[in-house]
Amino acid sequence: MKGYLALHTGEIFEGEIFGDIRTMEGEVVFNTGMTGYQEVMTDPSYCGQIVTFTYPLLGNYGTNPLDKESRRPALSGIVVGDLCCNPSHYLSIQSLDEMAKEFGLPVLSGIDTRAITRLVRDRGEVYGRITANLEETKGFIGKPTIHPVDQVSTRERQFYPRNGPHVVLVDFGYKASILTSLLESGCSVTVVHYQTRFQEIEQIHPDGIVFSNGPGNPKDLLPYMTQLKKMVEAYPTLGICLGHQVIALIFGGNTERLPYGHRGSNHPVKELTTGKVYITSQNHGYVVTDDSVDRGSLMVTYRNVNDGSIEGLKHRFLPIMSVQFHPEAHPGPNDTAHIFSQFIQQCLHIGEKSYA
Repeated sequence: MKGYLALHTGEIFEGEIFGDIRTMEGEVVFNTGMTGYQEVMTDPSYCGQIVTFTYPLLGNYGTNPLDKESRRPALSGIVVGDLCCNPSHYLSIQSLDEMAKEFGLPVLSGIDTRAITRLVRDRGEVYGRITANLEETKGFIGKPTIHPVDQVSTRERQFYPRNGPHVVLVDFGYKASILTSLLESGCSVTVVHYQTRFQEIEQIHPDGIVFSNGPGNPKDLLPYMTQLKKMVEAYPTLGICLGHQVIALIFGGNTERLPYGHRGSNHPVKELTTGKVYITSQNHGYVVTDDSVDRGSLMVTYRNVNDGSIEGLKHRFLPIMSVQFHPEAHPGPNDTAHIFSQFIQQCLHIGEKSYA
């Protein structure tokens, strides 16, 4: 069946529609990863977005129960150059087409994804509509997703027991791989809604706090900064992606929208203290502005090699650190997995506890 991608900038792309044929709208972004489409598809940070994959072939290894980053996708659709509907992999239980159909997502194939990527790079903020109805391509305006963090944050507190330090994961739209990384390191983890108040956190008696990744503009979370600041000042804290931006805002920093975002599993980041370069997995459309960082309280720890943007912060006096990239990767290299170890050591040191 024919399908269309209409952009608010006036362009219309025609292809073949798979998955669910319902009409869906969202911000159009692109991801440069060669693999990991299932992880991208289920990453809550893509809430309300239409993801264009720059790699030409998608779906060739199918989908499986192990690589989901959430229970169900939060994105609005997928655009690919060539969709494989007959995957081959020993773990595969569904094709990408079948999974998209199960979760009500349209997949548009046969599209010149390079043209869309160039357009997003040139225009920046681009909104699109995927539809099987040519008439619905006319007059499309587009608008941002409202309160995306609220759409993906957990409604119920979840506890995962282990024998190590107890970490509270504040859920702005966390990837399952972050939870997995903490559990595999021996941490007990309690996942809480992002609006949980500090008094409730105190009652949990954690050894540390993790601010997760998530979708949308970090300034949407400004109404909750008072409670979040109390948390980071009381416990060792690690911020990841959106969590990194929240920490910057807590300490007086500012964030702004990137021209076209960093999304993929091949972004080089330099650690400033050692000069070492890591290849990282990233997914963010906003960045902490350089001139807004209070050097008296925060130090920049990592920078993006490509554009020089801030990729990490560390508090000079408190056990607080944050990274713009994803140390849990998935998809992508695990070059920076040691960041979890550094955070856990802070939890152990501050808590003055010994764990079996």
